[in-house]
Amino acid sequence: MTTKEIIKKHGNKKENLLQILHDIQSQNPKNYITEEDINTLSREMIISVSEIKGTASFYTMFSFTPRGKYIIRVCESPPCHILGAQTIFGAIKSKLDIKVGETTDDGLFTLEGTSCLGICGVAPAMMINDEAYGNLNEEKIDKILDKIQEKEKI
Repeated sequence: MTTKEIIKKHGNKKENLLQILHDIQSQNPKNYITEEDINTLSREMIISVSEIKGTASFYTMFSFTPRGKYIIRVCESPPCHILGAQTIFGAIKSKLDIKVGETTDDGLFTLEGTSCLGICGVAPAMMINDEAYGNLNEEKIDKILDKIQEKEKI
């Protein structure tokens, strides 16, 4: 679906901008919003480029740079931090050989930190794309990532 089609689907009213940005990013195989997308939005919605970029950059879920097919977001909220978020980051870094903000060479995974996932009851937690995982340890992380990697080999 093109950017213009996404705008048409939602309507070009300013209050639809977040959902439009979400859909644009979701349809991009590299999980990001391109400069071309922003310029098209600006023209079609009559919103300045700076306002679109300002809105999108406020939310950590949006990106202006290419990312992996699977976005791993590790919760860094106080409960997750206290219960082992750094161990979770370490396990992912070790398993995938990437640091926060990096993407694996195969373009499959990007690692990010996030301020809160809203699932403190199962801390430490992470989210991969739209699926949340809690009560994590190194073994669980290995299994989760192995399952995704196996699925991608098929």
